[in-house]
Amino acid sequence: MFKTVLFPIDQSREAREAADVVANVVQKYGSRLVLLSVVEEPPKDAPSADPMVSPEVVAKLLENAQALFSGQGIQAEVLERQGKPAFTICDVADEIAADLIIMGCRGLGLTDEGATDSVTTRVINLSPCPVLIVP
Repeated sequence: MFKTVLFPIDQSREAREAADVVANVVQKYGSRLVLLSVVEEPPKDAPSADPMVSPEVVAKLLENAQALFSGQGIQAEVLERQGKPAFTICDVADEIAADLIIMGCRGLGLTDEGATDSVTTRVINLSPCPVLIVP
């Protein structure tokens, strides 16, 4: 049913919590798992790059996630991309023919503004495949 599962990850608590659901789905369906980390391009007028998204930090994040799944007997492929997170997640889902995107939900508040700016909301609206949001 879900031959390919895309799991976009970042350093959030929500992504770590979604990892259990990802492992369960991948094991149940024998899915191919693709881990994706998207580094947002800094604005041209930004004074300096955020050290939390350096190439080394992203590589370590992907390595740790891959090791987490490997410890559960799941082989995961890793991808690192640069761009706008929601658009990049959907582009990668299309590129790898993902059958499902699983991602954590990061709350931005209850205002209409916060809801429309959410990466999660954008992925839900733009995705070429079903999206499972883990609260």
